[in-house]
Amino acid sequence: MPIKVQSLVLKASEREEIQRWLNAYGRPQQVCTRSRIILAAADGQSDSAIARELEINRKTVTLWRDRFGEGGIESLSEVAPGRGRKASYSVRKVNAIVNATLQTKPKGMTQWSCRTMAERQGVGKSTISNIWRSHNLKPHRSETFKLSRDVRFLEKLTDVVGLYLNPPQRAIVLCVDEKSQIQALDRIQPGLPLKTGRCGTMTHDYKRNGTTTLFAALEVLQGRVVGQCFERHRHQEFLRFLRRLDAEFPAPTPLHLVMDNYGTHSHPKVKTWLRRHPRFVAHFVPTSSSWPTWSSAGLGN
Repeated sequence: MPIKVQSLVLKASEREEIQRWLNAYGRPQQVCTRSRIILAAADGQSDSAIARELEINRKTVTLWRDRFGEGGIESLSEVAPGRGRKASYSVRKVNAIVNATLQTKPKGMTQWSCRTMAERQGVGKSTISNIWRSHNLKPHRSETFKLSRDVRFLEKLTDVVGLYLNPPQRAIVLCVDEKSQIQALDRIQPGLPLKTGRCGTMTHDYKRNGTTTLFAALEVLQGRVVGQCFERHRHQEFLRFLRRLDAEFPAPTPLHLVMDNYGTHSHPKVKTWLRRHPRFVAHFVPTSSSWPTWSSAGLGN
């Protein structure tokens, strides 16, 4: 008859503390092993199963079950004097390096490098690299963002999101945009890239035909894309594309167009054409917002 294993009872705070130990840089390996034993035991695994999973002796598992029951979570972090590899730097030193990385900048520079931080803290640059990696710190990288100042931001946001989430009955929603400066290449297949000992290659019929502009509309519901290429992307070409959409989708089905604020889309002649064709309903995203309609239309890189 199989023996019923009694699970350890871990408080949420204790489980979080043990997980922090496992994720921390410089934690002794024996403490990590004990932590994994207790987590597995708390999940209801038997001593034999834990021993097989961690590749240790079953008696070790039983020992730390008992010690945890007697001394609690503090017993896991106790390291006997003279045993195990000692951490090169204390937790206080590691915290000082992390805080300096997050809260300071070197004089005359935009961010810390491993070398400059190592010189400032009196440690090796490989140590800085390891600490940054363990704390997911990347001082050399930055991301930019831009906030929309459109006074009608909320109105446009609600309009477009509502159109996607709750489209009108018996109507078609199209996401429309242009992709300019597309290389118009004539070739049988793509060329092979440059590699050691060989230059880049291309087929014998490779020919560059300048650039072109792709106008496209994504039918949101079906995922269908209607596209057409033009040499330029002025309001004249946009009107020709609107006529293409008018012929592509049978009347009198309403067509709701989601577009950005490119000047071509709001040209006076385009507005006049839209007034004469009331089945077309224009919806504009907020000005300067990170709302790439061309990505939705499958035009992005």
